[in-house]
Amino acid sequence: MIPMSTPTLSTLVHDELPLTVRAAATYLGVSPQTVYLWVERKQIPHLRVMGRNIRFLKSDLEPFRATFKQEVGFGTTSKT
Repeated sequence: MIPMSTPTLSTLVHDELPLTVRAAATYLGVSPQTVYLWVERKQIPHLRVMGRNIRFLKSDLEPFRATFKQEVGFGTTSKT
């Protein structure tokens, strides 16, 4: 039996539609290749649908996006 507090993909779809890699990349402001790299390195929260398809929940990406923006800054780089 699945506990009531554990969301399943079917219950999540009703509340929030998962994003594709391309949509997640647009939301995060990076390329799809970067998103695939983060998935491969397990650096970004994601769902696997039917084994190979990768999907993202916007609610999972929001904290990641905030952390990502803090690490990158506002397009500035430091010279060392």
